[in-house]
Amino acid sequence: MRKFIPSLIWIVLAAMPTINAQQASPNQTTATQQTSKPKAAPNRAFPQPKVQPTQPTTAHNNPGQKKGVANNPGYEKPAGNNPENGKTTDNSVRAGKTTGNDTGSGKATNNNSDSYADAMRRYRHERHDHDWWKQHYVIIVLVGGGYYYHDSGYWYPAWGYDPNYERYDYDGPIYTYGNLLPDQVIVNVQNALKALGYYSGDINGSLGVDTRQALTAYQQDYGLDATGAVDEATVRALGLI
Repeated sequence: MRKFIPSLIWIVLAAMPTINAQQASPNQTTATQQTSKPKAAPNRAFPQPKVQPTQPTTAHNNPGQKKGVANNPGYEKPAGNNPENGKTTDNSVRAGKTTGNDTGSGKATNNNSDSYADAMRRYRHERHDHDWWKQHYVIIVLVGGGYYYHDSGYWYPAWGYDPNYERYDYDGPIYTYGNLLPDQVIVNVQNALKALGYYSGDINGSLGVDTRQALTAYQQDYGLDATGAVDEATVRALGLI
């Protein structure tokens, strides 16, 4: 019996490593299994993409740019009628011609006309045929019973232009304005003198004796040169221009 107990103890001791190994094996397997499992990746805070601030667009949001048309009240194209353009097509008088008072000679009658004394000196009181007159003067018209040529704001009788039409009530220059013919100017003068009580004759567009007398009386009363003719100073004094 005493021999059997040591033998049993020895068997038990001999079997202990095996038991321990078997007990340890599941743990090792578990550890192996545990180690074989991929470790869960730690929750890393990925850097958020930086949001770039929205850049202003010139077409809609930037009123400071000249290209912004939709929302840029400060940018305007020059209007057709901007005075800065240097150019104005309807009302410009910088070209040196005024169409309203230009009788066709290329001169503005109100600005470039001669005085009556100058007009008398320029008067070509000569007889020439129509070819000569056409070569020397651009504007020649038939009014009443005679032909007139235009020069520097005055109408003059064109003697010899047509011998059949040489009836002139006044042999001298007649001031004109606004593209009016000689008889039209005289009609206006007669009406103005009649309204002032200086003329009582017929309104006939003829610079006859009665009209010249009325003109002389008016010119004397208003301190004008008493020419008895239709000159620029008298026309202005009558308020016709």
